[in-house]
Amino acid sequence: MYKIKKYISIKENIDRNLIKTVFVLAFPVIIENILQVLLGTADSYFVSKLDSTAIAGIGLTNLIMNIYIAFFIAVGAGTTAVVSRYYGMGNIKKAINAIKQSIIFSVIISVIIGALSLVFSKQIFNLLGAEDDVLVYTLPYFNAVAVPSVFLSLILILSSALRGIGDTKSPMIAVGISSILNIILDYIFIFGIFGFDGLGILGAGIATTLSRFVAVVILFNKFNNKDTIIIKLSDSWKIDKKMIKTISRIGVPAGMEKLFMRLGQLVYNSFIISLGTSSYVAHNIAGTIDSYTYLPAMGFGVAAATLVGQNLGANKPEQAKKYGLLSYGFSTILMVTIGLLIFIFAPNLVGIFTDDNEIISLSASVLRIIAITQPFLSITMVIASALQGAGDTKFPMYLTLIGIWILRVGLGYILANTFNLGLVGIWLALSFDIVIRGIILMKRFLNGKWKNIKIN
Repeated sequence: MYKIKKYISIKENIDRNLIKTVFVLAFPVIIENILQVLLGTADSYFVSKLDSTAIAGIGLTNLIMNIYIAFFIAVGAGTTAVVSRYYGMGNIKKAINAIKQSIIFSVIISVIIGALSLVFSKQIFNLLGAEDDVLVYTLPYFNAVAVPSVFLSLILILSSALRGIGDTKSPMIAVGISSILNIILDYIFIFGIFGFDGLGILGAGIATTLSRFVAVVILFNKFNNKDTIIIKLSDSWKIDKKMIKTISRIGVPAGMEKLFMRLGQLVYNSFIISLGTSSYVAHNIAGTIDSYTYLPAMGFGVAAATLVGQNLGANKPEQAKKYGLLSYGFSTILMVTIGLLIFIFAPNLVGIFTDDNEIISLSASVLRIIAITQPFLSITMVIASALQGAGDTKFPMYLTLIGIWILRVGLGYILANTFNLGLVGIWLALSFDIVIRGIILMKRFLNGKWKNIKIN
């Protein structure tokens, strides 16, 4: 009897330690993402005071920026997987080299993207079918945030590197300071102060870029204060093709997954634009509110990716699996709770952004659809992140490719146009994709083949 009680006590202690480890990593990321969403909400709120069409301008800009972010995520996912694996092995030298190569790689990519944005900005939005009344707001904001996208790239890469070594607090602090600064600068640059007339939506873009620059400075400075991972501008920054290849091999499928998703979003957003300005504004307002539902998944997804990678590096595959499932469980509990609140109060939440009854009705309908799918959305984010942390990035990529183009785009078009369901039909198709992908991803994680993946 004594031995049984002792075993139970030890088991409970281990479980508490596992839970504590997951929460210590996840909560700073959740707070960080809450701040980022609040930042996006503040941008939309301030800009809506200029004109309701200006919200559509920010929405179009974010569509293109999300495609750019897919490239940065490719490097970031590779960074987290490689750095966490080497850190788990205790190979600090290789972990540092992986971080440096990720920074070099991301700077090259973002400078190219910024140059292309500067030259082809108008052509990009003409292809999307944006009307002149929307372009007036879209182009100034886009140029202000997309051309200097190197700062956004560095934020993502430096944050991914810090998370790979188990530091999720530093990115939270950097984003927190950046978000507060951005809200202050938003008001100053959009509306003006002390005789300064303000720059309208261009001011919102400038405020965003300046706040991102501050975040980069804070994040880079964190590497000067680490006990083991120390990186300085005065260090040697030679290109290591072999390490970049390793990061790319793991990261590119993750980036391609996001790219497929963003390109699909471009297509079905063009469907929404064709439905009229009211539908597109309703879609963007619903998307802003919906972004709060997957905040827990972002945090627990980072925890899952980091802990799976580190435990595989330490040759503890079963521990890695436990961390992945624990992360999913806690994420789902929180997401279902938030989804329930959004389902109940959908019209009231939309009313914060507009008093147009048509837009309120449309936005509330689509919010209630997505609120029902929260457990499956949690899988597509947390379990997919766990697989990526293990280096299993190709399977989620293929799955996303099929889901986005067959369900979201194909089925979305049929439901929206053939069955005349409009915006609701597109969001129904989106929900079908989330449910099906979620079931398949969970099955993939439970079969355990990811435990045998090597990073070299």
